Amino acid sequence: MSEQADSHKPVAIITGSSRGIGRASAELLAERGWQVVVTSRNLDSCQAVVDHIRDRGGSALALACHIGREESLQRLVADTVAHFGRLDAVVMNAASNPVYGRSDNVDLKAFDVIMHNNVFGSLRLAHLSQPHLKAAGSGSLVLVSSIAGQFGNRLIGAYGLSKAAENQLVRNLALEFGGDGIRVNAVAPGLVKTDFSQALLDDERMVRYFERTTPLARLAEPEDIARVIAFLVGPDSQWLSGQIITADGGLSVTGGF
Repeated sequence: MSEQADSHKPVAIITGSSRGIGRASAELLAERGWQVVVTSRNLDSCQAVVDHIRDRGGSALALACHIGREESLQRLVADTVAHFGRLDAVVMNAASNPVYGRSDNVDLKAFDVIMHNNVFGSLRLAHLSQPHLKAAGSGSLVLVSSIAGQFGNRLIGAYGLSKAAENQLVRNLALEFGGDGIRVNAVAPGLVKTDFSQALLDDERMVRYFERTTPLARLAEPEDIARVIAFLVGPDSQWLSGQIITADGGLSVTGGF
């Protein structure tokens, strides 16, 4: 069922928002008065989230999108603006990581998927969104990075490379887009209880290690990261741009993982 857009309420696209951090962010922003676009490859999964948001009085739209395909990204932005009439924020949460383990397990095909989807996909979506964020007057781009992009590791090295590149993308785009009033930031989570992290969560030793070494003595819930994202797209972060906000329960102060 369709709904009427409210031209006075801000609009956010959240990629990879049918589950995990993306879904938690969509639901939180909707609770706070945002109109949200729930998007992933699977439209039915997105629609289930939209129905959940609407049942609670929020405003949301489901759109399918493959972050690695130019035409899909173009359609995502165009359909969002056509439906809502504006675009105020983009949260780039969707990512690919088909390989776990040492770097010698990463072949060219897997590496290309990781870098293309995570880095180039974010770059393209940012540029496709730029004119609409500029028109909003104080647009915001938020990339969901990872502490894997800040420390060396033996388990998700190629993914970490892509996240390090995303961190640099944040700094570059902050310079390029700042004159248009667009803020560009990232949140870098530690280990979060999501399906995306399931390969790590299945390792009991890894989980115990994170719980033991994280100063807050627990793993993150998706909602923990969603609250940081809500801050970065909202008015309280108007003087922040080009920043990587590490949200890891204090793990990074212990020297990494």
